[in-house]
Amino acid sequence: MNEVLEPRSFNWRKIFIAIGFAVVLSGVLGYNYFRKLFLPNVPDQLRNEFLYIPSGTSYEELLDTIKAQGFIKNRSDFEWVAERMSFHKRPVRAGRFVIQPKWTNRQLINHLRIGKQAPVDVVVTVERLPKNVAKKIEGYLEPSEEWFTNYFTSKDSLQELGLTIENLTTVFIPNTYKVYWNTTPKQFLERMIKEKDKFWAKKNRLAKAKELGLSPEEVYTVASIVERESNYNPEKPKIASVYLNRVKKGMKLQADPTCVFATGDFGATRVTNYHLKFNSPYNTYLHEGLPPGPISMASIASIDAVLNADKTDYIFFCAKPNTSGQHAFAKTLKGHNFNANQFHAYMAKRRRDKAQEEAMAHEEASLQTGQNN
Repeated sequence: MNEVLEPRSFNWRKIFIAIGFAVVLSGVLGYNYFRKLFLPNVPDQLRNEFLYIPSGTSYEELLDTIKAQGFIKNRSDFEWVAERMSFHKRPVRAGRFVIQPKWTNRQLINHLRIGKQAPVDVVVTVERLPKNVAKKIEGYLEPSEEWFTNYFTSKDSLQELGLTIENLTTVFIPNTYKVYWNTTPKQFLERMIKEKDKFWAKKNRLAKAKELGLSPEEVYTVASIVERESNYNPEKPKIASVYLNRVKKGMKLQADPTCVFATGDFGATRVTNYHLKFNSPYNTYLHEGLPPGPISMASIASIDAVLNADKTDYIFFCAKPNTSGQHAFAKTLKGHNFNANQFHAYMAKRRRDKAQEEAMAHEEASLQTGQNN
């Protein structure tokens, strides 16, 4: 006897549950996909405006940094998007970047991969030596002071840029420059050379140097001496005229600051025979003409003071007998000796007055001690 098989009835309840589960699952997956790609992963408020990525940073190190510094809320979401955008396979760009609040993972990754760096305002002030410049700019840029100093003192490295140890200082024009944080010492000097060229191309500076019969480097060297002679800008063109007049006459410059530079005794409060007789090509008491290079950085005011020096017959100057820091000028040795004697008399009186004040203070202290006893 044959049995008749009846068709099974569908379990519609189970089917609806399965469909519902699939819809919910796809919704969840779709939302997660949407959230990771299109919703902000950078917080609304950031602890830091700038993200610094040192040279040689690995992808894993970058992840640690941006999470630790609060630039992303969810690390796994960032990694998921980074993998699909092939960002995790690429070398990480070094630099200083502005990160905007509420950025998505896609926006953040695109910015780190192809976005512009945020430049640093590097303030180049008047410093004594290139190594002082190295120490100053280390606070602005990624390379260390040692890295900059080693580059500034490497003859081979400087030669590649057409520079020497002696003329390196002439590329530093005190100013504020926008520079990328991860700029290397070589790139920094290349930038300074461009800025120097721009500086000399302005205000007929090259033409004025030519009229003086000096190269821009020689003008800078004279300006460096003027820089160390006076802080009073209004008299700098007159001081410059003295040294230019001495150059024209073939006289020795006899500039005290060059002797100080030669000895490296930068803390000296007065010039002694030790400085004046120190054997160095920079000692203008011993050698005629300009020293081999600048003895300091020169301010723009000092450079322009040389280029626009007063037309005078002065060949001497010395400090005035007061505390102004200004100078008295003379055309003759006799006039100079008169000015010098006045200054020495003034200084002698100051020393006597100081000694007297100290003696009186000591006597008063002794009397006070006696009364207390």
